[in-house]
Amino acid sequence: MTQLEAARKGLITVEMRRVAQRECVAPEFVRDEVARGRLVIPANKRHLAGSGSAAPANGHDRAYPDVAVGHPGAAADASLWVNQTVAQRWAVIRDPSVLRGERAPRRLDPTGIGRMITTKINANIGASPVTSGTAEEVEKLEWAQKYGADTLMDLSTGGDLAACRQAIIDHATIPIGTVPIYSMIIGRAIEDLSYDVILKEIERQAEQGVDYFTIHAGVLREHLPLVGPRVTGIVSRGGSLLAKWMIQHGRQNPMYELFDEISAIMREYDVTYSLGDGLRPGCLADASDAAQLAELRTLGELVQRARAAGVQAMVEGPGHVPLDQIAWNMRLEQEVCDDAPFYVLGPLVTDAFPGYDHITSAIGATEAARAGAAMLCYVTPKEHVGLPKAEDVRAGCIAYKIAAHAGDVARGIAGARAWDDDLSRARAALNWPRQFELAFDGETARALHDEDLEVDTDFCAMCGHDWCSMRISKEIQAFASGKDAGFQPARRAQRSPGVGEEGLELLRQRGAALPVIEGKHACHSDHVPDAERARTLQTALAKP
Repeated sequence: MTQLEAARKGLITVEMRRVAQRECVAPEFVRDEVARGRLVIPANKRHLAGSGSAAPANGHDRAYPDVAVGHPGAAADASLWVNQTVAQRWAVIRDPSVLRGERAPRRLDPTGIGRMITTKINANIGASPVTSGTAEEVEKLEWAQKYGADTLMDLSTGGDLAACRQAIIDHATIPIGTVPIYSMIIGRAIEDLSYDVILKEIERQAEQGVDYFTIHAGVLREHLPLVGPRVTGIVSRGGSLLAKWMIQHGRQNPMYELFDEISAIMREYDVTYSLGDGLRPGCLADASDAAQLAELRTLGELVQRARAAGVQAMVEGPGHVPLDQIAWNMRLEQEVCDDAPFYVLGPLVTDAFPGYDHITSAIGATEAARAGAAMLCYVTPKEHVGLPKAEDVRAGCIAYKIAAHAGDVARGIAGARAWDDDLSRARAALNWPRQFELAFDGETARALHDEDLEVDTDFCAMCGHDWCSMRISKEIQAFASGKDAGFQPARRAQRSPGVGEEGLELLRQRGAALPVIEGKHACHSDHVPDAERARTLQTALAKP
């Protein structure tokens, strides 16, 4: 029985209870949302067991922690799992006893995806024919989990795809998705892809424990003429491959033709559909065009067919959309696809900043989350220019954690803003240790603070003592700011506890751009008291 079938029978599964705990909602709410199709729990039975692709043993361990853990010191009604800090996540990742699998190092911790709960983020990784391998991809998985990814997609197109996929699943406590067509064409031309190969590969990956599949079944033969006027054509790898197959054979999309057979396999393992947007726009000029909307209508049909087969389904959304069209796209998907969870790539709101597309897309992702997207697929700085490395995974995850959290705050998700308010109280109290404990990436925040001032004082290096507005506000009796007793620092001034290796590396990188003397930049007022001389020296030192 799948999660969807159980919910429709009125049953509350162990996985539904775990999602409810992590979202601070009632299990009955999760059950009803799953039954409605507005929330999905991608949870392959084999990944839930950590079975290493084998059939799960009878009565495998499905116990989870007794309490949800939100940001440090969170109240019970604000213990949202997605609000955990990097330090909290890293402690779990490094603990080998947490979520041990039957035959694998790890097993799945169920995640809910739907617009009525917190916004989730996905990280894409994968080896290519040009670079990377299994060990590097497992490292990227750990970085993605550490920096906030709620799910991860293995998009490998090079090396031993099956071995890499299995290693990722076996080390992941988050749902893993794939695009099965990538493996289907290894060693063969797309023209040689057969129905038999399609079904065998889908079953093979389901047996490995993949939690959700991107299946580009919505790209129909009759949609292809609509692509003609586009600037960037078909930018989806799966969409372009299937388009070529249809043109070559003069037949309908085989994924569409085999949809019921594919659904039967996915139902057996409880794999979730991520109905792929093979005709998504690849630039602003192509956004919201006839091709995109025609495919969306087909995806709405496929959502109903998947649900009828007892299979959960979410829908993938556009990648490049002007800011003013994003909310409209979110509302349209809810209407056309019966409110199936919308999983969007970005969207990027400008095409003119390659190398910075984690920023251009996070702007669009924030608006998408505010308008009802259920999950945001991250974009890294390497988008459009190369294969992401571990550091790019980190940058993409952080940008998207910001977008998702900002969207949750804007949507009024209960408990979401408590994290911000707690950090603000610590900031107003000038309690530096508490600020860095609460910060999502406290190691980076601490390093940037200590770069200029290695003592936790009642002012910051930007303002100095006499100009610090927070310090002055604390002294004015008429204001409440900075006086919360629970957030006062232990001492008014204390030596910084220092930073870890990551923080030291950040400071080394920043120090390479501008020389550092005794922990402070050479232009610091401690070394050059005269302000005009400091500015002159800074300009000179900053030149390559």
